[in-house]
Amino acid sequence: MPSPPAFEALRKVVAAQGQALGPDRPGLRLLLLVALTAAVAGGVYAWRSQPEPEPLAPPAPISGTPPPEPGNAARLRPAPATELTVHVTGKVRRPGVITLPGGSRVADAVRAAGGVRGAAATGSLNLARRLVDGEQIVVGSAGPAAAAAPAPMDPADPATAVVDLNTATIEQLEGLPGVGEVLARRITEYRAAHGGFRAVEQLRDVSGIGDRKYAEMRDRVRV
Repeated sequence: MPSPPAFEALRKVVAAQGQALGPDRPGLRLLLLVALTAAVAGGVYAWRSQPEPEPLAPPAPISGTPPPEPGNAARLRPAPATELTVHVTGKVRRPGVITLPGGSRVADAVRAAGGVRGAAATGSLNLARRLVDGEQIVVGSAGPAAAAAPAPMDPADPATAVVDLNTATIEQLEGLPGVGEVLARRITEYRAAHGGFRAVEQLRDVSGIGDRKYAEMRDRVRV
């Protein structure tokens, strides 16, 4: 660091005065005064010569949205809404297409359609069954599916009795033309896997029932 100007002036004064600044001479007081002034000026100069720290610039923001913390991701993500749409027809107060929450039952669909109208029977419906999106539920004897069903024959004669595919036992199914124990079990397994039969034509999807056997059975079954 270069010497302050006051110290340079003091050095020149001391060199110029030489003998006049002896301990017993008046010039000593002048020397002390100059030295004090130089010390004060030097302190001020040293204090003002200190470097000042420059403030750091704020960090530039990172573009984009910061990813959420893993622990909060599941809580922030809304659960997907699950709905299903069914068609309720027949003897209900408000027939039509109805949207229900996922996991609803047949009873919920009937209730959403205003309930059963009059004294219509619901014995052919499994009210506890879970609904399938896009299916049709027919309540009572009205509706397209019920209108297409054949009229019941003499229940006393097993050879002409009409069997309900959704409620028939294996023994009752074995009474149908060309149906044995194995095929009767396949029909009940299909019924359980698909939540029941919604149309007689679904018999075509059962393994072992071809066009010929279906033609023999269709007049003897209903849903």
